[in-house]
Formats: sequence, structure tokens, C-alpha cells
Amino acid sequence: MIAGAAGLATSYFTAMVMTIRESPVVAVAELVIRLTPGQVVERAIQVLGTNDKPFLVAVIFVVLGLLFAWAGRLARRSWWQPLLLLAVVAALGGVAIAVQYEARATDLLPVFVGFVTWVVCLAILTDSLRNADRRAEAAPQAGPDDVRRAPRRGFLLGAGLMAVASVGVAVLGRVVGRGRRQVEETRRLLRLPGVSLPDPPAGVSVGLEGISPWRTPNEKFYLIHTAIIPPAIEPTDWSLRIHGLVERELVLTYDDLMARELTEGWVTLNCVSNPVGGELIGNAWWSGVRIADLLREAGVKEGADAVLQTSDDGWNCGTPLSALTDDRNAMLTVAMNGQPLPIEHGFPVRTLVPGLYGYVSACKWVVDMEVSRFEDISAYWTQRGWGEQGPVKMSSRIDVPQNGDELDAGSQRVGGVAWAQHTGIRAVEVSLDGGAWQSVEIGDAGTIDSWAQWTATLTLDEGDHFLRVRATDNDGQVQTGAEADVLPDGATGWHEVSFTAS
Repeated sequence: MIAGAAGLATSYFTAMVMTIRESPVVAVAELVIRLTPGQVVERAIQVLGTNDKPFLVAVIFVVLGLLFAWAGRLARRSWWQPLLLLAVVAALGGVAIAVQYEARATDLLPVFVGFVTWVVCLAILTDSLRNADRRAEAAPQAGPDDVRRAPRRGFLLGAGLMAVASVGVAVLGRVVGRGRRQVEETRRLLRLPGVSLPDPPAGVSVGLEGISPWRTPNEKFYLIHTAIIPPAIEPTDWSLRIHGLVERELVLTYDDLMARELTEGWVTLNCVSNPVGGELIGNAWWSGVRIADLLREAGVKEGADAVLQTSDDGWNCGTPLSALTDDRNAMLTVAMNGQPLPIEHGFPVRTLVPGLYGYVSACKWVVDMEVSRFEDISAYWTQRGWGEQGPVKMSSRIDVPQNGDELDAGSQRVGGVAWAQHTGIRAVEVSLDGGAWQSVEIGDAGTIDSWAQWTATLTLDEGDHFLRVRATDNDGQVQTGAEADVLPDGATGWHEVSFTAS
């Protein structure tokens, strides 16, 4: 296990020195994510939330530890068996790296360095242990115990020094790999002309404590992506290629993008994995460049109906061309709530398309847009069982009260949010204890791309109660009460909470 840790440390160090984003362990974790069936991924998100990726990495380290321990046992009786086992482990790491997006042959060097470290360290420790055993067996059997144990102490000292050195190498790799910190500093100092942060629209606040705020702070905005380590990209190193079924290919640098006219707006973004009443949703003020203008400049050819977007980490999504070229504010986003995008949210550039779930539209760290046809592309989540188009389904949520709350009997205010991006919310109704639906007050946002806050005043008798909510969009469609899972294209049903009044 000590030899294995040394190999992982030198492998990580090499990856950091070479400024490779993915160490072999990270590459294996992301390969596992890509190969995991969609339903299993969805279940992991529901059970573990944002801890799903740390849990996966921890499992990988546990498995590696067991394999290294097994290699150590094999080394006591054979020289080639542990070598074969370690070669298989290294090969798996190599495959995980090789299948990464735009992988290069040099990206395999960390795996090679780690494997050599494993072999050398295991040989040194095994020989040291065998020599210690031979010296212990040759020691006078009648002598003091410490005389016979002295050779083993030498082995333990050497193993301890190797373990400490491994930790030191890993820490040094962290120090050397300052890429993310440098990018974070660049982001902190970046000034974006034309980017603003207005106050929330007049009338949106319903003044109820505990309700979701109109604007979701960046640090509280939900995060769902497949990258174990988010790409850290300097704006000067970023570029976007628009190609495929177009009259002329476009390649844009960050400066090219920022030289164009910016568009801004309030847009609610939510994940297809959000269950009824879930929290994988947020509303922010986004700033960027309209994608429709770029596609018009490129000249989309007849027959195209999709754009395959690809991230710097290789993740991709197929977006309906119509949603990128109509009147909605689909944009290449550079700022979120008046600040440059956080790295985890796609800095320096990501896409945002109102009215579509993120899995078909919101490509973080976007570097490639290929105009194509749905029949000719295969996107990350759709090939795992999710729907192809991904329009957001109307939904509503109760924020106050929460399940299990105890309220005072009498007059009480309740509230929450409702959304139907790029259609808008016309009305919201609540039903207490299965009674008649009654209309509630809605905050006037003046936009159809954001959620709407709502509130109502109810008279509560003493006892147990349950409250339901449903919405009606601007097209007159009433939110369905039929319950459906998040797969394949979003959950449906009425959110309900139970509480007690006394």
C-alpha cells in the first residue's frame, strides 16, 4: 500500500507539472461516470447530491488500496504476479486517459511514471522486508526480543520515510499545479465592460421570510456536471469553433467575443434531475453574446436542426437549433450576477438557453459548436436514456412551510416559487387538505424566462395539514398532477408538504 501511494503521488505530481487537468485517478473516475447507466447516475444524484463525485473518488482510492495490499502479498512469494497486477491497474488508468476528449500521447506519461514508481518501491520494500526476515531468523533465538526485532525496525523506518516522501511529492504537485489558482486570480481581476447587475425587478418580492430569493447567489447556485476537476482555462487560451453545416466556419477568441454587443437578462436554470419540489434550480442575471447572431454570421445550411456543443473536458450536448435561433436570449455567457463566471459554472464561457433543461443546452467551458442534425449526433446524456429535446416542464414548489413544520393555528402566510421558462407563469393555486384550489398572489417579474415567487394567506385549524400547489402558464396550460420520474425528460406532479398547526 505504501508503494501504491508512492506511485499515485508521483503520477499526480507528473500530471501537475505537465499541467494536465486529469490525473489518472480523476480520469478513471470520469470514465466510470461516462460508463454508468443513466438510471444509476440519477439514483446517485438523488441519494448523494453534490457529494456523488467525492464519494466515487473515495471508492476508487479504497479499491486501489485493496489492490495494492494484494500486490504486496503476492510479492512475498512471486516477482511476476504483483508486476502483472500493477500492470493491469496502470493499463486501466491509461485507457481512461486515452479515451478522454482530445487526449494526447504525452498525457499517458503520468501513468508510466506511477507504474515505474510502484514497481521500484515495491521491489525495494519487498527486498528490505525479506532481508529483515532473514536477519531476524539468523539472530540468536535466546537473545533479547529487541535484538531479533531490530532488522524489522529498519524496514519500518524505510517504509515510513517512503510514505512521508509520497505525501511530500503529492503536496509539491499541488503547489506546482497552480493553474487553477492562477485562473482564479485572473478571474478575480477581470473587468468586463458592459456587464451590469441590476436590482431585482419591481414587484417580484412577496416579502415572506423563508421563500427562495429572487436572485440566487453564485455560491448557492446548484452545481451539476460530470467533471471531477473542473477545467481551469485562461481567457487568453480559450477559443470557440463554430463549424459543421454552415457556410463559413467561425473561430472566436475571448477578445473577439467581448468585442461584440452583450445581451443580458434574468434566466432561471434548472436540472432535468430536479425532482418535484427539488432544489436543483436557481435564478440569476446572465450576461453574454447572443448565439443567434453568431449562427446567422456563420450561415446555417438547410437541413440542420441541432447543434452539438462540446466542453473543454469532452462532455457534449445536442441542442435544438430552433432554440438557438429564435427570439429567446440564448447566449454564450461570460458573467453571472454581474461577475465573471465562477470556474465551476463554466469560466470563461458557457452556454445558456432559456426554456431548456441544462443537459441539452447548458454547456460549461464550451469550446466547440458543430451545426448538425439530431440523426447524425450522439450526445452525452441522450445516449444514456434522457430525452432528445429537453424542454423545461412547468413546475411549482412550496418553500414555506417545510415538511414537518409546526405552525401557530390561525392566519398564516405560505409561499414558494413557480416556473415555466420561456412561456411564463400566469397563475398559481394552492389546495389545503385536499380542498378547492384557491388563487394566490404572484410577484410580477416582467419576464417569462425566470421563476415567479408566490404567496397566500391561509386560515389553519389546529391539527395536521397538507398543502399542494400547482401553476398555470401563459399559454393556459395547467400543471399536471400526474407523477412522473425525472427520467427521461423531467419530473411532473404537484409538490405537497405536511405540517402541524397548534
